[in-house]
Amino acid sequence: MRRRTLIQLAGGAALARSTGALAQSYPTKSLSIVVPYPAGGPTDTLTRIMAEAMQRTLGQSILVENVTGASGAVGVTKVARAQPDGYTLSVGHAGSHITIWAIQPGGGFELLRDMAPVGMFAVNPMFISARRNLEPANLQELLAWLKANPGKATMGGALGTIGHMASLDLRQRTGVTFQFVPYRGGAPAMQDLLSGQIDLLIDQAANSLPQLRGGKIKAYAVTAGERLAAAPEIPAADEAGLPGFHVSVWHAIWVPRATPDAVIDRLNAAIREALASTSVQRRFADLGQDIPKAEMQTVQRLAEFQKAEVERWAPMLKAANLKAD
Repeated sequence: MRRRTLIQLAGGAALARSTGALAQSYPTKSLSIVVPYPAGGPTDTLTRIMAEAMQRTLGQSILVENVTGASGAVGVTKVARAQPDGYTLSVGHAGSHITIWAIQPGGGFELLRDMAPVGMFAVNPMFISARRNLEPANLQELLAWLKANPGKATMGGALGTIGHMASLDLRQRTGVTFQFVPYRGGAPAMQDLLSGQIDLLIDQAANSLPQLRGGKIKAYAVTAGERLAAAPEIPAADEAGLPGFHVSVWHAIWVPRATPDAVIDRLNAAIREALASTSVQRRFADLGQDIPKAEMQTVQRLAEFQKAEVERWAPMLKAANLKAD
């Protein structure tokens, strides 16, 4: 019994030494961050800002690779099946990492099973927006108008996106009804809102801010507990009459599930150092992005948060009987 204990202790010490050595030596070559969307979009833009900052900390170049298809599932699946060595990273949000699994079960990956959280780096709340000449003047009036005119209003959005999930949540919370008009992406939905073809759109602030600043649309509320620094004139949902209606496009980084903890910790430290940079903070603010509070930047908090997000959205999406194209 004593010999076995000594062997176990020796093995544990060897593992500790190898883990420590790994943490000190990693990375020894360039890394790749897989963006599951086309170049030029919000996720791609934010990732490139982070990659530029993180590579200074890590001492290795970081390639941003756009792998598109199946509403993000192709890119995420590629990372889920990659070697768990810390050199292939996945970036995305609820739409790419939660929605797709919920609406096409049996697909290439499952977030909680196949991906290890590294860190959250951006939070982008949504705007409850409307065409410029829609009658209600504030959120309370809008909800009253929707209840008085059931099924009359049109709400645009891309199927399965966080904006679509938010519209389902709005309907469930308030009992209002409207016609949902599906689009293949946020850009064509916004275009139809601008032209007055649809009445409402719940879209991320980064996409809506330019139109709002130009006076081309109106916004009733930010889907958060606090006002957005980039648009302080728009009330938060809590103060506008819809308390607790908090929906955000949060961006995070993951690696394959079996990646060593020491590597994950090294990557998380690089994320946190990047977010402390005034340059990154300024560039994110210009894009209408909030940086998560320090306690939300840890591996553990992302693990807890993503589990809560899965529990929140997956049942709602399945109940809506959505199917991925």
